[in-house]
Amino acid sequence: MKGIAKFAVFFLMLVFALAAYLLLNPSLNETILKLSELPNTLANYMGNPVGTDQIKLPTSSYTVSVKCPHPSTDPGIMFLQTSSQLNPSSLAMCGIESAARLNPNKPVYYFMKAFNGNISAYRDPEYKGIRLLSSFKNVIILPLNPKELFNNTPLAGWYAKVDPSKERYWFHVLADGCRLALLWKYGGIYLDTDIISLKPLEFRNFIGAESTHFANNAALGFNRSHSYVENCLRDFVEKFNGAAWGHQGPKLITRMVKKWCGTDNLQSLFNKGCKGIMFLSDNWFYPIPFNDWTKYFEKNQWNNNSDDIEKKFSKTKGVHVWSFLSSRQKIQIGGSHSLVEYFFSTYCPSTYETLPK
Repeated sequence: MKGIAKFAVFFLMLVFALAAYLLLNPSLNETILKLSELPNTLANYMGNPVGTDQIKLPTSSYTVSVKCPHPSTDPGIMFLQTSSQLNPSSLAMCGIESAARLNPNKPVYYFMKAFNGNISAYRDPEYKGIRLLSSFKNVIILPLNPKELFNNTPLAGWYAKVDPSKERYWFHVLADGCRLALLWKYGGIYLDTDIISLKPLEFRNFIGAESTHFANNAALGFNRSHSYVENCLRDFVEKFNGAAWGHQGPKLITRMVKKWCGTDNLQSLFNKGCKGIMFLSDNWFYPIPFNDWTKYFEKNQWNNNSDDIEKKFSKTKGVHVWSFLSSRQKIQIGGSHSLVEYFFSTYCPSTYETLPK
């Protein structure tokens, strides 16, 4: 018993001595504190993928590098959400999921204006869209700060002066500017969230025609700092007209293609190179024109006839579903046997499972 008592006294003295040493040695105390906080630091960093910073252990012998793709270093496929929405629509989820599945070796960036950068702050079921998209290993959700994005571009002065409350199509105009700034600063491929990808995409300088007379800006691909994009940015500011639908969007791209290639006959440019830019024909991304958008949602268009659909869209990289028009009506996708249901079930099955049937 005496031996046990002596051991207990010795153990208590050892604990007190160690505690006193830690209090009197702040550097060691700080080291242990930082080590204890490392799991939280890593978790927060992984939920805030905005750079390629390093997290270092507080000893010189060990360094843990945690890298997350960012378009400044790893160009990829980019999507935008310029409103305050934090719950992407089913169509937006499908567009991003389909791009991620078909391009597994490319990072897919989703810029959201209302996103705070911390994935862990957005939990199910309230933010099921963010949780679903972030489950794909190549999807990176990033905050969108227009002021920061437009810095050092021709749009900086325009953004400082424009009054969003007086702009009829503000979210669309802002998106038109953001996509150009993203391509100018980072390069890569930009897709609207209402494009469902059907095939993998290659990096190239391209613009897509939506018809024989008009180009569109829903699908664009450019190298970083491309002079065509710079010309578009300058035209955006010099000829700004927020009251006219598409003036900074499809109409801008159309007039700049004509100027760049020196012709008004856009059909003559289909699938040809023009001063380093490929002008893709309408079947690449716009196989169904905007005035026939309801064809995507007509019921009973497929029933065990997937071969016919795949043949019909065999030369299509992605279908633009014209959400500006379709979102004005309440349309059921699940159970409709429409073209768009086929695309959902085939190219974004995870999103498809969330649809009401």
